[in-house]
Amino acid sequence: MFNAFNPRAASAYQRISVETSMHTIDQHQLVSLLYDGVLSSVALARGAMARGDVLGKCNAIDKAIRIIDEGLTTALDREDGGEIAQNLGALYDYSLRRLISANARNDPEMLLEVQQIFEPIAQGWNEMKKNGVLSNADPRDAAQPSKQEG
Repeated sequence: MFNAFNPRAASAYQRISVETSMHTIDQHQLVSLLYDGVLSSVALARGAMARGDVLGKCNAIDKAIRIIDEGLTTALDREDGGEIAQNLGALYDYSLRRLISANARNDPEMLLEVQQIFEPIAQGWNEMKKNGVLSNADPRDAAQPSKQEG
């Protein structure tokens, strides 16, 4: 009557779990997860490239590109974020170009470069929360990822 493992059911459960967690985390955590996703995807792409796994490399790079383009770039508040938002936007744009080139040229050094760009940004973002930089902020600002990020 019931299958021990149903891929469709597992996929639906996973999707619901992700959607539910998206509503329960604050915007700072969300941006942190996006940074982690970029770093994880770049690491997967580097590993796939080293193994000669073309499909794995392409999928991982595509995921990193989508996270940067659809998540991080759209979260920037370019009007009120000032110079920080402009600088982050420029880094994101540069990283996108490097990821595309790394994919086309099969160049692990370009992937490493993107990783080295995102590691200190992600670390600094996480340190902001740990060090209480956001604790004195207006709680309504925490609901605006663009205010926190740039």
